[in-house]
Amino acid sequence: MTPRRLAGLVCAVAGLAVLHLHMDGLLADGGLPLTEQLRLVLGWHTPETFAELNFCHALLPRACMALLVGGALGLTGSLMQQLTRNMLASPLTLGTSSGAWLALVALHIWLPRHVAAHGAPAALLGGLLAFGLIVFITGARNMDGLPLVVSGMVVNILLGAITTALVLLHEEFARSVFLWGAGDLAQNGWQAVLWLLPRLGVAPVLLLAAPRLLALLRLGHEGASARGLPVVPAFLLLMAASIWLASASIATVGVIGFIGLLAPNMARSLGARTPGAELWTSLLLGAALLLATDALAMLAGTWTQDVVPCGVAAAALGAPALLWLSRRRLRAQDTVGFSFRGGARGRLAVHPVVLALLAGATVLGLLAHILVQPEGGAWHWAAPSAYQWSVRWPRLAAALCAGAALAVAGTILQRLVGNPLASPDILGVSSGATFALVLAGLLFGQAVSAAQWPVALLGSAAVLAALLRLGRAHGYAPSSLIIAGVALTALLDALVQFCLARGTGDSYAVLLWLSGSTYRVAPAQALLLAAGTVVLTCAGLGLSRWLTLLSAGRDVARARGLDTRRASLVLLAVVALTCGLVTSAMGPVTFVGLVAPHAASLLGARTARAQLATGALVGAALMLWADWIGQTALYPTQIAAGIVVSIVGGSYFLALMIGGRLRSPHGQP
Repeated sequence: MTPRRLAGLVCAVAGLAVLHLHMDGLLADGGLPLTEQLRLVLGWHTPETFAELNFCHALLPRACMALLVGGALGLTGSLMQQLTRNMLASPLTLGTSSGAWLALVALHIWLPRHVAAHGAPAALLGGLLAFGLIVFITGARNMDGLPLVVSGMVVNILLGAITTALVLLHEEFARSVFLWGAGDLAQNGWQAVLWLLPRLGVAPVLLLAAPRLLALLRLGHEGASARGLPVVPAFLLLMAASIWLASASIATVGVIGFIGLLAPNMARSLGARTPGAELWTSLLLGAALLLATDALAMLAGTWTQDVVPCGVAAAALGAPALLWLSRRRLRAQDTVGFSFRGGARGRLAVHPVVLALLAGATVLGLLAHILVQPEGGAWHWAAPSAYQWSVRWPRLAAALCAGAALAVAGTILQRLVGNPLASPDILGVSSGATFALVLAGLLFGQAVSAAQWPVALLGSAAVLAALLRLGRAHGYAPSSLIIAGVALTALLDALVQFCLARGTGDSYAVLLWLSGSTYRVAPAQALLLAAGTVVLTCAGLGLSRWLTLLSAGRDVARARGLDTRRASLVLLAVVALTCGLVTSAMGPVTFVGLVAPHAASLLGARTARAQLATGALVGAALMLWADWIGQTALYPTQIAAGIVVSIVGGSYFLALMIGGRLRSPHGQP
């Protein structure tokens, strides 16, 4: 990172700041000339006209906020990536953003009067707790591999499900934070800037003191300790400082992703090699990225005639940029492998007693759905009336079929890619269907309701095609697939916040649907879902030989006469059809496609056919009980089955990862 290149970067930030200040004038065919803006900034002229007042109290503080928050997020991302030696580390991927956002939403709901005074400490506490959970899962010595990012994704989904549940249960309190949660930089005065500025006072200290500590940490634990550095306290202190910067930013403007992830990677691509150079370059690049992103958000707002939050624009630009960056610089294999240990070893089939227990759990869930009746705050067993049955059977069929279908899709995807982390939700396949449905709903309104399944199918197929292309370039390495899931998930979250930020009843309906609910499943949809699930499950079982051969390796499969390309396309088409079918009926449901295949394998189902059948049974039972718990736990208030299964499945998955680390002799998952 030469001085000339650094000076050019400073000039670029200054130019973007000037362009940002002129955006309002460029879009409105007016505005103040640069000389007049300079006079106002230097205090040589008192604002009098509307244009001058708008510049001093709206445009100028907005540009300052973009500089402060962008610089803080860039610095935070660089610190996290250098500390963990992981190019994917950032507040977005390490769960700190989700933890901070959950804490802020809870504060808005239960202690709204304390938001202004205690918003940043609450966000810091939430971010620290989320990161502490991730460290507990992976272990302090395993922070530089794929398990760190996977743990962060799982924690993100888990905390996101809890946050969504809080919003749904306290609509009247939480709807006011929708626009803020989408990452909005619009300012009405200097209050927010003056509030944030002292809380970023730790940044200059980090720029001066952190480079030497980071240089020592690059020597490894033993090398740094030999030179007198207390490694664990230094690591925790720097990580806490970085989380504080991210938390203060989130408390001020909401969640803005990708800036902290992209800025350090761009800094290294520009030649920043030393810790200090990377910190300074990431800070400048973060400010430049957020200035450019906010300018594009303002431009998009004029096209859509609506407010486009900066967080949405950052996700729309950051997701493709992250995918492009991963194609150029991501290694084909990970430094730390990922697998799950344990289970019924030495058997290739599930024990009959286990199958009987699974079948019993499924039947008991069916009976609970049908026969448990609420009356006067109590519950009793009774046959449902004709009206109750007409309401319940579509929900019952949807939960049963969705669980089985997603388990089959997850099993096919894991065996096809050869990756235990592959699932429709982790890799963004379900997100593709959801994105297509939400986007079509925004563009065409209720007219798209008659074509939900084809629209969802197109979204799933598009994501699968992108994953197939990206995975082939890196040998289907877990890291290359996980990074695509990170990008698509963040993009979907930003789109959801944009829908909610519109502040209409339809926006709240979008959130209800995105929680994975059986509330709105009509009889026709339930029948279509049931028929599709039977057909696709039978197709998966019929193609189990292909899965077995592909699991043994593509060379082995070709030697046995299998056309691997055609087989892969057919199996991926089954996954896309399944995800589109389920998502169009009840919205996105997470973790079922990830947990059910693992549970089937742990129970002894090692062959493809056995894992497909057992996984379908596990998924059906899991969704049945999640839907019943959601209906009864807080009756008469109901929680969507997708939220319940995210919490249950996320907790199970975290326990599985922790157990794998504790059983490993090296402390790795």
